[in-house]
Amino acid sequence: MKQCAFCGKGHFMGGTRKLLRGHYNPTNWSKKQANLQWFSEPGKAGRVKACVKCIKLKKAAK
Repeated sequence: MKQCAFCGKGHFMGGTRKLLRGHYNPTNWSKKQANLQWFSEPGKAGRVKACVKCIKLKKAAK
């Protein structure tokens, strides 16, 4: 599953709005993906998918 193992961050749908002659024109929605990377914690076996924010926090806590 494409989701952070620590905080649960995953994808979300995001759309854009374009201002056209005084009216907002909602355009197509697109899926925005979280920046997930494989991460292996020292002392634990195996790897998990984690977002970069959580990886930085885990490495700073060492």
